[in-house]
Formats: sequence, C-alpha cells, structure tokens
Amino acid sequence: MSWEKDVKEIKKRENLVLKQGGDESVDIQHKKGRNTIRERIDLILDKNTFDEIGKIAGSPIYNDKNELENYVPANFLLGFGKINNRDVIIGGEDFTLKGGSPNSAGLRKSIYTEELALKYKIPLVRLHEGGGGSVTGAGGSSKRPKTPNSDPVFSRNRFQSLAECLGIVPVASAALGPVAGLPAARLVASHFSVMTKRSQVLIAGPAVVKRALGLDISKEDLGGYEVHLKSGVVDNLAEDEEDALIQIKSFLSYLPDNCFNLPPINPANDSVERKEEDLLTIIPEDRRKTYNMRKLLKMVIDKDTFFEMSKKYGSSLITGLGRLNGKTVGILANDCMYYAGAMSAEAALKLRRFVDFVNTFNISVISFVDEPGFMIGPDSEKSGTIRHGTSAISAVMQSEIPWASIIVRKVFGVAGAAHFAPDGYVLSWPSAETGALPVEGGVAIAFKNEIENSNDPDKKRKELEELLAKRSSPFPRSENFSVHELIDPRETRLKLISWLELAIKSQNPNAKKFKVTMRP
Repeated sequence: MSWEKDVKEIKKRENLVLKQGGDESVDIQHKKGRNTIRERIDLILDKNTFDEIGKIAGSPIYNDKNELENYVPANFLLGFGKINNRDVIIGGEDFTLKGGSPNSAGLRKSIYTEELALKYKIPLVRLHEGGGGSVTGAGGSSKRPKTPNSDPVFSRNRFQSLAECLGIVPVASAALGPVAGLPAARLVASHFSVMTKRSQVLIAGPAVVKRALGLDISKEDLGGYEVHLKSGVVDNLAEDEEDALIQIKSFLSYLPDNCFNLPPINPANDSVERKEEDLLTIIPEDRRKTYNMRKLLKMVIDKDTFFEMSKKYGSSLITGLGRLNGKTVGILANDCMYYAGAMSAEAALKLRRFVDFVNTFNISVISFVDEPGFMIGPDSEKSGTIRHGTSAISAVMQSEIPWASIIVRKVFGVAGAAHFAPDGYVLSWPSAETGALPVEGGVAIAFKNEIENSNDPDKKRKELEELLAKRSSPFPRSENFSVHELIDPRETRLKLISWLELAIKSQNPNAKKFKVTMRP
C-alpha cells in the first residue's frame, strides 16, 4: 500500500496556500508599497532558515464531486527561524486574506506562536498587519453572521501566554500596515515595538469611531506614527519595512535568549583605554546652559552601539541599549534639552517600563544623572506625576541587576532617587551638584524675607545662590563618602568597564527574582 495519493494531496494544498489571498490581493499589497507576510519573513530571517508550522491549516473548498477546488489558508503564518544564527519563533498576519482579520485556524496559530516561544525559551518576533475580530464570525468572509467557532475572548490561552512571554523571552514586534484590535494588543505586549510611516495602530478604525462617536477622522490622524510615538504606544519609528526589520534584528542582538541567561558578549570594537578630551568640557560651567547628552553617552560607551528606544515619548529621559567592551548595558540619562531634564509623568512611566525590561533580562544599567526633580505646575499635578514618579522609584528599588550611576550635573528632590539602585556604584563628576531643591528655587523659598528686605534684592539673591551652589559641590560629598568616587570625566569609560567586569561575574540569572509587590 502506498500513501503517494495522500502525499500529493498534501503538496496540492501546500501549493494552494502559497497563493495566499490570490494574485489580485498580492498585487494590491505591493501597489501599496508593502510586502506580504511571507516576503517579510524571508527578509528578516537568515536565508533558508524558515521552518513553517501549520502550513496547510485553513478552510478547504470542494466542488460538487467533493474534490478539492480551492483552499483558504489560515491568515496567520508562524514557524521557527534564525536571526544572525540565533533561533527565534516568528509569526504574523496575512493581510492579503480578509485584511488579516483572524479566522479560527489563524487565531489558534497566533496563540501557538507564543506558546512555542515559552516552550523553547527563545525570542519571539511578530510582524503585524491585520484587523481584530469581525461581527460576522471568524474571518468575516460571509455576508451573514456565523456562529463563532473560535475560543472565547476570556480563554486562558489567548492572554495567558501573551503575558507570560513578557517575563521569560524577548518579544519584538513591528506594525507594517494597519494594525487594530488583538494584533494591536500583541504589538504593545512587546519589549520593543516599531512602526513604519505607512502603518497605523488602532483600538478601532475610523468607521467604528464614526458610528460610536460621530467623528470623521482618518486612520493616520487616529493612529498614525505622529500620534503613537508621542503616546508611547510604540517605541521607535522606521522609515520603511526594511528599516523596521533591521531595528528588530539590532534590538535582539543585545538580548539573551531568555531570562535565565545573561546577555551575549560581542567582540569589542573599541579601546578600553579610550579617553575623550571633550568629556572635560561638555558640561558648561554656567549651570543654566544646556549640552548634548547623547554626544556624552557616545563618548563613553563602545562606538556605534547606542540603540535608543522611545525617543519621542517622555523626552526628558533617554533610554536605550549599548555596549561596554562588548557587553550589553542599559542606558538611562536625563536630557536637559527637554524641561531641563525634569521628570514628567510620561518620563516616569518610561523609566518604570525600561527598568522592568532590563531587570527581566539581567542587563546591567548605567545611569547618567542630571535630574533637577519632578516637573512642577498644574499640568504635572493633573497628570499624576508624583504617583508615576514614585512608582518608577519603586521599580528601581525592586530591581536586582548591577547598577552604576554617574552624577554628571544635578541631583535634586525625590526624583533624584530614581537614578540610584540599592547597592549601586556611584561616581561623581566635578560638575555635580546635589540637594533637596535646585539652588534657585531653594533660595527663593528659604530666604524670601531676607531678599525682599535687602537694598538690592537681585544682588542679594545672586550672592545667596552662589553661596549655596558652593555648598552643593561634590567635594564635601566625596570627602564624607556619600559617593564612591569623584573622578576625571575622561576616566568614566575605564571605570565603568572595570566595574562591569566584576558586576557580571556576580550575577546569577537563575536565581529567583524579587516578587514585584504593588507599586504606587
């Protein structure tokens, strides 16, 4: 007995599946400047490494003789593959099939993608372009409502694995077209998300918004990149699909396969002893003048290794990944170009999420501190800055990773605590100044009557400011060991590399992590 007939049937279905939504749908996709999901997977994975799972899952269409005439594939692709010779699980919606709105097999495949990532403890990559559910049932292909044949929305598997992945394996996602409903939720349930200029991320599309709210609005105005870079829904912007895939590959290069491993070590491309003379002058002597923090960072970490995340959200705080002597580090830094570096509600939320991320994957943190305090004023009070800021501080206090803080200029108020973890290594530059309040605000409050009763209030105020500025000098704090070292800024790179070598040796990624309690 031979199974050749059945094998031919399998091959027939596989060939039908490769047509995706048909030639016309594929052409429409290409005319919009977008690739199909199969093309995207081929672009991001190492050549010939895609091992598809559930290839012939879908809905067969038979003729009157009960012979297979056509085949509607599950509109979600998944499989194993390699990125830079590392194993990954990859999946994404097929927009050429009903706009990526899930049919029953497609929904099950999307859930299984996350379950595989958890089972094999390898990174998960999602390439999104698709809508959520349809009132017509799975896939929305009929003009008449169908009886739902997929799992209910509260099914354990659908959201359990979604949440568990975030605590165990790196998850990177891209929005490469319209993304709504459940795919949008999956996009944001990632450690790194990127969207192209031609994509939109939506809870619900314009038609639903108009029906519910009577509001006429385009997809772009509703959920385009200009909206969501500032909302914090996505981390980064990509010029096009190729750029988005490159960013995902770059992001993953800094990460371990899972939370039970340390980050990979790359060959160092920079001298350990490199000392940048410009570090000696980059902080202006005039305390009111700004400087370029990103330039400062790049003079300390390995050249060309800074991978910034969420630049347009909570912009007074810089977050990203980098390398020191080939070893992955998380980077935190205040950006004095925005609100003088003060912590807004958005910056606090950004900080908390970043700390949870690096703590999950055993990534040491280097914090470059120039913190004038929380943003003040009516808008800051309305946005709940003090609650979000205190929550961010709690995240830092609960972290269990090596942490080094370099005080490059200001550390004031409660917000200053967000830059120093328990048992962290603290370096100070000569430009550092610390205290309960910035000098200007502190003088205005503490010496209000003395200034007002002076013959020359402006002169008196400046005298008092200069006096208190001297008291906030880093020398007394170094002398009483409130900081570990007061250093020449040019020595920062070497000091951090030496610290990191020892810090990494002390890490045990298999140790039980601190249980996160309720935060403010």
